Amino acid sequence: MAAKNFNTTNPESLIYQNDLLKLTVLGGIKLEGLDRMRSTLKIELKESSVPPVRHNLDLYNDNQTEKLIRRAAEKLEIGTSVLAASMAELTGQLEEYRMKQIKENEPKPYEPPKLSNDERKEAETLLKSENLLERTNELIGQSGVVGEEVNRLIMFLIFTSRKREQPLHIVSLGSSGTGKTHLQERVGELMPVEDRIEITTLSENAFYYFGQRELKNKLILIEDLDGAENVLYPLRELQSKKRISKTVAHKNTKGETKTLHLVVEGPVSVSGCTTKEQIYEDNANRSFLIYLDESEEQDSRIMDYQRKLSAGKVNTEAERAAAKLLQNAQRLLEPIKVVNPFAELLQIPKEVFKPRRTNNHYLQFIEAVTFYHQHQREQKADEETGEIYIETILEDVEATNQLLKEILLRKSDELNGACRNYLEQIKSYLEVENKKTFTNREIRKKLRINDSNQKRWTISLVNNYYL
Repeated sequence: MAAKNFNTTNPESLIYQNDLLKLTVLGGIKLEGLDRMRSTLKIELKESSVPPVRHNLDLYNDNQTEKLIRRAAEKLEIGTSVLAASMAELTGQLEEYRMKQIKENEPKPYEPPKLSNDERKEAETLLKSENLLERTNELIGQSGVVGEEVNRLIMFLIFTSRKREQPLHIVSLGSSGTGKTHLQERVGELMPVEDRIEITTLSENAFYYFGQRELKNKLILIEDLDGAENVLYPLRELQSKKRISKTVAHKNTKGETKTLHLVVEGPVSVSGCTTKEQIYEDNANRSFLIYLDESEEQDSRIMDYQRKLSAGKVNTEAERAAAKLLQNAQRLLEPIKVVNPFAELLQIPKEVFKPRRTNNHYLQFIEAVTFYHQHQREQKADEETGEIYIETILEDVEATNQLLKEILLRKSDELNGACRNYLEQIKSYLEVENKKTFTNREIRKKLRINDSNQKRWTISLVNNYYL
């Protein structure tokens, strides 16, 4: 029968007809499970008053199909051979239709946009800028990130390191409502969409079911680490070993139990937000910790931006243009080895806790700064291996020292960042009020903090003999 006799206009009522018969597949056909073809058929004679035959069956089941042919042929008073030929033609048409639908419904792989000559030239000009970090930070601000000048540039460079063999990771810390997620989200949007994966919630085994290379050199943005306790272990493994694996029992279509080995490869760059620094110590040890600006000045800057945005006085087109320029610049960065000739001369303060990991972070951040400047560095070749590399210059070390000064001081502190901030706020209050004593209620009211946080910080301050 000709294909033109198969009407698929209504997917819930697929109609095949020839000169004698009209066969309707009621409710359409399921696209999943290619080993079966469950259908509800309505078989009727054209131009006849004989009532149609309706039946539910699997068209791939010979016994069911033969029984229906005999029953329908008897009721419609036609030959079984005619009905069998029509059923066979219908089955063939349904197979073609189903495969076509499956192909059309397949998610199309994302193709990164091809940069025009003007876009490429503009991005290259940025990457060759004399004050690249300063210019980049200006563009981050122009894209709509308010304040947090140091934190936003640190985060941007850490996100850039996703293209390297040793990516860096970051955890944003701060009280609820201070904009941790907003900062991560806005800086994350400056990375190409094809290189980032944004996650709101995760199940315990979620990471194991990504494709083997689906996460490779990707930026993983976790909105709230407080809701992701179950995935912290595989997350640490991805950060440290750059791969995770899991063996599970799996039943195939024949009911046989088989062992399935799931492997997901990194490396990845991971970013997350939390209010509970102490809970994530193992993950935090693998990450840079940044503390958000909770000052009244930052509150004023953000609220002023919100008011301007609401009043229509923010140039959102300029924000999008700045973000697009930074994304395009990221697309021009290529994986390349970085060699730091000054590494053996660099020392971190002896007071830093866990100096081995901190020292490694420090050196890797210097390499990340050099990596971002790759369009300004001469490419050299290793005489023995022929591997291409670029070298760190003193300006990269200086920029790193300026950016990480606060972070390295934090790592030398026996108090965590939130507790240190609390202590400094108390000291400022007592100085202003010219007092030497205070009550918890007095400080809680002045600083507008909740009772549970104050109790935790007070215990820490007492244990360390600050109070």
